[in-house]
Amino acid sequence: MQTQDLVTIVPWTFIAQICNLFIQVFLIKKFLIKPIREVIAKRHQLATEELDKARVSEQEAQALKAEYEKNLSEARDKANEIISTANRTAIQKSDEIIANANREALAIRNKAENDIALERKAAVNDIKDEIGSMAVDIATRLIEREVNEEDHRKLIDEFIENVGESK
Repeated sequence: MQTQDLVTIVPWTFIAQICNLFIQVFLIKKFLIKPIREVIAKRHQLATEELDKARVSEQEAQALKAEYEKNLSEARDKANEIISTANRTAIQKSDEIIANANREALAIRNKAENDIALERKAAVNDIKDEIGSMAVDIATRLIEREVNEEDHRKLIDEFIENVGESK
């Protein structure tokens, strides 16, 4: 056996192996590494775009949140204003109603006092007329008969009873 054959370099085999290595490196580079780099670049670009979109969405969400909080605050302020206006209006209406009720009560009281005064005058006039007619009646009775002291007392008692009944 030749030991020398195993350790020696054959130039044609060496050149063929080097060419084979370059061809393999070229093919791996062209068909494997280049597409992998393109896929990695596309994924990197998509990830960057998604992050940018997420940042924009977050900023829009923050802006919407701020607008929502502003609108909510304005709505609360407006609701408080409406409530306070309604309270003021209710107080004014109640004051007006109370004032009108007091005026009406005063008017009714004045009318009642006037009616009472008129009724009192009418009653006094009726009593005067009745007293006048009784006096005339007593006078006619006295003229018809002579009055002694006992008859005089009876006539006065009768007059007082008639006045008490007419009231």
